[in-house]
Amino acid sequence: MRRDYHNWNSPRLDRQMELLVYGHSGLPMLVFPTAAGRSNDYEDHGMIRQVAPKVENGELQIFCIDGVDQESWLNQDIQPYARPMRHLAYEGYVLYEVLPLIQGVATSAQLRATGCGFGGYHALNFTLKHPDVATDCVAMSGCYDLKRYMDGHYDDNVYFNCPLDYVPNLNDSWFLDRYRTMRIVLADGDQGKCRDESSRMAGIFHEKGIPYTLDIWTGGERDDWPLWQRMAVKFF
Repeated sequence: MRRDYHNWNSPRLDRQMELLVYGHSGLPMLVFPTAAGRSNDYEDHGMIRQVAPKVENGELQIFCIDGVDQESWLNQDIQPYARPMRHLAYEGYVLYEVLPLIQGVATSAQLRATGCGFGGYHALNFTLKHPDVATDCVAMSGCYDLKRYMDGHYDDNVYFNCPLDYVPNLNDSWFLDRYRTMRIVLADGDQGKCRDESSRMAGIFHEKGIPYTLDIWTGGERDDWPLWQRMAVKFF
């Protein structure tokens, strides 16, 4: 299977960032890593293997990137107000450094965003904030309320990155019309730590007339790669 490696110093993040590309054509899929994840997580934990036939047949092209959650939302060594600022720098990195690379090699104008755990949050938040870029989202075991990481601090940068907060108040047709053309999947385990947030998010989509799939997997499994591998087979 074709695997391309990219490494560069990001001017927006002022650090080295890595990106792995699997496949040569098909629907481009941007993979956000788990909270402490790197670009190689998807391969190391068997996710690439699960969808290998689609990659090899040219139906799916996967772009796996590094994350900075330990420097942003989860960073207890900086002031709370600075945590979403680091996240916004990461969002700029994805928009203005990663996306041009994807668009330069992808054979489709569509883009699926996906991720597991904290990556599920990133996938949904990115899709909702940039529906002119992302056309499809599969969020696995995502948590959609970041206030738990803010030590009581709350400002616009927190609000506009918590989908459970900003989507209920969103009435702009530019966003809503695009949401209503998307495929949005919220997948979680019945024992997932953020399962209730997935259900709340689905309820908000329902109230807004936004199509979605809420898929709660039974069996008592925890949020981890064996569960996410089976979700990948189903949704990809």
